[in-house]
Amino acid sequence: MELQALAKKEENKIGKLILQKMSVEDYMNDSTDNEPAVYVGTYSKYNDGDLFGAWISLVKCGDYDTFMEVCHNLHADEEDPELMFQDYECFPSAWYSESGIDEDTFDRIIEFSGLDDDDRDAFEEFSDAFGNDSIESFRERYMGQWESEKDFAEHIVDECYNLDDMMGSLASYFDYEAFARDLFIDDYYFTNGYVFRR
Repeated sequence: MELQALAKKEENKIGKLILQKMSVEDYMNDSTDNEPAVYVGTYSKYNDGDLFGAWISLVKCGDYDTFMEVCHNLHADEEDPELMFQDYECFPSAWYSESGIDEDTFDRIIEFSGLDDDDRDAFEEFSDAFGNDSIESFRERYMGQWESEKDFAEHIVDECYNLDDMMGSLASYFDYEAFARDLFIDDYYFTNGYVFRR
């Protein structure tokens, strides 16, 4: 009788493990997804020479609690898995940590995933230049991609002034390079083709 109960208990445990592993598959990252993901293993497995884990999509998880539940379900064969994020993709390196992702960082990564590819590149330039990882601040200060400071200065003049009306035939003598120098001394910042308000 005792053996039957033990067998039933083990059977339930194995069934639970199988169910948990199956639910993890819904959150695994496909290599074509091009969305933020981490490879989740555990320190215990790693120390035993076992690299078992999976790429988990943060976007498919949607929220931090689901993400943590998926990670723990993936390693349900350990009683209290110490999660190890062995690799990452499609989000800024400053937000990656092998030993964990907190809820604020998770939320920032999800917000970052809502940017298109060009804006993601621009955000990384913004973050490197200003040491600021606020997506809201990035959106307020990003002025687009330009070939040069002079090109941006020409855009500003076209948007804000009608030189032909103001200057007539003298408009062709307007010094866009000098105007660009003035703009980028205090008001704007140019890096790798991206322009930001200071």
